[in-house]
Amino acid sequence: MTDRQIKAEAHCDGPCGVYDPSSIRVAAEAVLSITKKIHKLECPGTEGTSEAHIAFQNTLARFIRIKEEQAELAKREILILWTDYFKPVHLEKFPNLHETFWNAAKLCSSCKQECSVENGEALMAAVKEIHTMFWQSKDRDIAWYMASA
Repeated sequence: MTDRQIKAEAHCDGPCGVYDPSSIRVAAEAVLSITKKIHKLECPGTEGTSEAHIAFQNTLARFIRIKEEQAELAKREILILWTDYFKPVHLEKFPNLHETFWNAAKLCSSCKQECSVENGEALMAAVKEIHTMFWQSKDRDIAWYMASA
């Protein structure tokens, strides 16, 4: 190294303390919540007016867009936490780490491909497992909660 070069080392890609799985929970919870709302929408049927059909389709399209955006956000946050925060040393403590994150990311895709409450609930369970792994990796006991519970 020359006088002008500085060597920096870090555990993570970003400064320590910036990672938190709560952003995943918020996005995944939005996916589950909006999926439930989609299932509760009532189609006006064949007797409905043109305006009623347009209003229904508009609401459905907006809900689907939100579901898609939030599932993509959850997936991006899962991948960032998996690839940027967790390191090989964590595999000793969490031998199922890769499978847990891989399955969670795949569930985000399933939530986009389908409109399944079951997939949304499975995603939330996976996010809860990620939450637990993350905080255990820091030797902290941070309670799991859901805003819409």
